[in-house]
Amino acid sequence: MTISVVGGSSIGTSVEGLAEKVGTMIAQLGCVLVCGGLGGAMEAAAKGAQKAGGITIGILPGKEKDDANPHIDIALPTSIGYARNTIVACSADIIVALPGSYGTNSEICYGLVYSRPVIDLGNWNIDGMTHAKNVEDAREKIEQIIKKLQQS
Repeated sequence: MTISVVGGSSIGTSVEGLAEKVGTMIAQLGCVLVCGGLGGAMEAAAKGAQKAGGITIGILPGKEKDDANPHIDIALPTSIGYARNTIVACSADIIVALPGSYGTNSEICYGLVYSRPVIDLGNWNIDGMTHAKNVEDAREKIEQIIKKLQQS
């Protein structure tokens, strides 16, 4: 299973900690973490996943693999800028949305348009998302979704 983590590139320490916990949880579930591959929430989530022994994939907006943050195992440069948000969303079985801005919003919307379950840890209040109170609650919801996906 792949889980995309979407969130802001400019974040404070509370979101950084949240993102790292989400990344750790994804690795503990045995899932592959997908993200935009750059800084902020993407880097913190990848760091958490990598520290927990998980695999991380970064879908980069530019053409250089070296632009990836140091916690990306597989860097995929796209040269398509923000259009890469479609790939981040659609390559996921599940999306976890952290606080962010327009780019994060676009990834959430692409996920919903293409029928990906989106877990809201960022108070987005967008119809179709599943709100989680914290990382533990998100984990329970993700485990339920994985179970359903494996049965279908």
